[in-house]
Amino acid sequence: MSTETQTTRSKIPLMQKAAFGAGHLVNNLLPGALGVFSFFLLTAFGIDPALAGLLAAIPRFVDALSDPIIGFISDNTNSRWGRRRPYIFVGALLCGILFAVQWQLYAENGTVYNFWYFLIFSILFILTNAIFATPLIGLGYEMTSDYKERTRLMGFSQTIGQIAWMVVPWFWVLIANPNLFENQAEGVRQLSIIVGIICVVLGLLPAIFCIGIDSTHIENRAEISFSTIGTNMKRLLIDMKNMTKNDPFMRLCGATFLVFNGFQMVASFSFFIIVFYMFKGSYADAGTLPAWFATVSAILTAFGVIPIVTFMANKFGKRKAFIISTAISIFGYILKWWGFNPAHPWMVFIPVPFMAFGLGGLFTLMMSMTADVCDLDELRNGMPRREGTFGAVYWWMVKLGQALALALGGVVLKVVGFNQNLTNQSLETMNNLRLMDVIIPSVTAALAIWCMWNYDLNEQKAEEIKEELIKRRGEL
Repeated sequence: MSTETQTTRSKIPLMQKAAFGAGHLVNNLLPGALGVFSFFLLTAFGIDPALAGLLAAIPRFVDALSDPIIGFISDNTNSRWGRRRPYIFVGALLCGILFAVQWQLYAENGTVYNFWYFLIFSILFILTNAIFATPLIGLGYEMTSDYKERTRLMGFSQTIGQIAWMVVPWFWVLIANPNLFENQAEGVRQLSIIVGIICVVLGLLPAIFCIGIDSTHIENRAEISFSTIGTNMKRLLIDMKNMTKNDPFMRLCGATFLVFNGFQMVASFSFFIIVFYMFKGSYADAGTLPAWFATVSAILTAFGVIPIVTFMANKFGKRKAFIISTAISIFGYILKWWGFNPAHPWMVFIPVPFMAFGLGGLFTLMMSMTADVCDLDELRNGMPRREGTFGAVYWWMVKLGQALALALGGVVLKVVGFNQNLTNQSLETMNNLRLMDVIIPSVTAALAIWCMWNYDLNEQKAEEIKEELIKRRGEL
């Protein structure tokens, strides 16, 4: 590898950062829109709640199985366009189209037809989305070998990705607006087409502009063919077993599981507290406040928290930045007890800048640190580099935890006595819900700090690993 190529892997041009960020916007927009639209399976298309649950669960199961396989395939691919970009290109095109297609439902077609139509196209969408998203994550891990530039790249991409969360909360408002759409079903159908087109256009950008590692020098690649499926599955399982022995990676997975899923478990609680505690069950009085709450959170995360966390990471180290940002988020969660004030609704925004450090810091830092872990894995286990597999396993942990968190969130609502059919919830119920809204994410965030306390893959160690790998590969 030439000196010029090595320098390119250190500093990433702005165009490539923007293109990678566009891919992350797609990665956030698709699940965000899916979460909103799924609500209308019941209200607009007449799907039975039990069947709607199956429509959510079955594709997630397929997703969990497919991610590591696609990560492994992309790790071992050899093409003139690199290991990742062909999959990103095809995946962006197909998943954008299939996202729109799966929502072309009509209530008059009947529940059975709509169930099977949505299930089939939803599974196809999930598979093509994995073909796009898993190689995209792996591409980000390999775009630079520089310890600090990795954080800058992830911070930049996370900032762009937050645009999705500024927009998604307003889908509820748009779909329900009779001046825009004849009914909710029509709103979902048309809005899904717009989302699909946006995702195709933005999703193609990283495939066109981003440059990964020079894969021509990667050794020990598995042969990808139908005849080697059994052998490759065994090899994938060995790779995943080796990941469990990688202490820094296990700490990243554990901390992410705790922070993200502690947040996810109570994510819907803010909406319920705003409507049923602050506005006595009146959705009309609550108005667009819940949407503004989510949008302001995304804005502050994108343009306030992520740049600060990026600075802290490159100034004090990634581990310290994580501990500081997570501690700040705990302070924000505690402030919610006073911020959700019926007498002063505007106070709901006071905890937001502090809470935003939780997820804003989490994925910026964890994705940067996972790139460092990939170097450690190459040092210990040799080539091929496994960015795709590491990314798939990491996000598999996130998805598994998210499913668990959503289930446990429902259990918590049941335990505190919340009844969605009642306009007026008892004061005891709402106070218990508010208490859980504070305690659960605070405790999981504190446990995440404990998990990362002895994380030892610091800048000095990462640089030593990088230099050793350069010598081993014969690079300049």
